[in-house]
Amino acid sequence: MRPIALSLTLLLAGSVHGTPPEDYWQALSALCGKAFAGALVDAPADDDFAGKSLVMHVRDCSETRIRIPFAVGDDLSRTWILTRDGDRITLKHDHRHADGSPDAITMYGGTSTNAGRAGEQLFPADEETREVIEPAFANVWTMRIAAGEVFTYGLWRLGTPRAFRVDFDLSQPVAPPPAPWGWQD
Repeated sequence: MRPIALSLTLLLAGSVHGTPPEDYWQALSALCGKAFAGALVDAPADDDFAGKSLVMHVRDCSETRIRIPFAVGDDLSRTWILTRDGDRITLKHDHRHADGSPDAITMYGGTSTNAGRAGEQLFPADEETREVIEPAFANVWTMRIAAGEVFTYGLWRLGTPRAFRVDFDLSQPVAPPPAPWGWQD
């Protein structure tokens, strides 16, 4: 992967086309149809992602919704769903079983509380998340994008050492994984 320093420079740059959410949405939409390999940068010691292939596939895009399946090895249970409403973006985690049925812990996430940056959006846990996963009330998810370089998905549980981060190399698309569990093509 490319050095993160250049990516951070791009993240801190100002808006290029419109508001930060518009620019963010446009940058993410430009990846539609493409898949990218990721590398685990930070994870809890007991994390089951270690040693597995990590692939994000920006599979489904519209003006108000982007769905990104996140394959962990042969596990196709995860999809990040981003929805846009004005200058706010919501992130939800859709988790499914192999038969396509929803997992008991699904549709958690949060909505940006401000416009964020063109290259970065933060999603503090919402009340629905607290109801599904009580300790996650202090979660903040982040999604960063530096076009052509890196996409970062991260989680921080405020007030604890819990952190998780995967960097995806946007400079080299890979073959998309199979459809996530529960999807109809």
